[in-house]
Amino acid sequence: MKYLVLVSHGEFASGLENALSMLAGKRDDVIAVGLKDGKSADDFAVTFENAITKITSDDEIVLLADLIGGSPLTTALSVIAKKEMTDKCLVIGGMNLPLALTTVLMKDTFDNQSLASQVLSEAKDALKEFKLDNDEEDDI
Repeated sequence: MKYLVLVSHGEFASGLENALSMLAGKRDDVIAVGLKDGKSADDFAVTFENAITKITSDDEIVLLADLIGGSPLTTALSVIAKKEMTDKCLVIGGMNLPLALTTVLMKDTFDNQSLASQVLSEAKDALKEFKLDNDEEDDI
């Protein structure tokens, strides 16, 4: 199985998981772990390790993180390395809802390299300025 694993500071990962379940349904292949305020990276490592216990060496991981270089990502990667699964892991930083949604819907369709290209393109295309039309004549 290919798992989508979300890691973040605070509750962002769990909030994103909740939004994903509203849009794509509740899924057993999505795991979210956040570094809670006041907790250390060591605490997060234990929490993360417990959260991914069902992932085996036969599985793959798509790891989305809120920040490249942040403690949740670097700590998660250390735990994944300890499980000797680094070669079965695609890592993307700067997660948002369009990225996560596209990933969860397409992760089983593409190999990891193609998946990365596809979801990053979709996520970038989803970022746009939204302008309100202030045409006062419509209000008359």
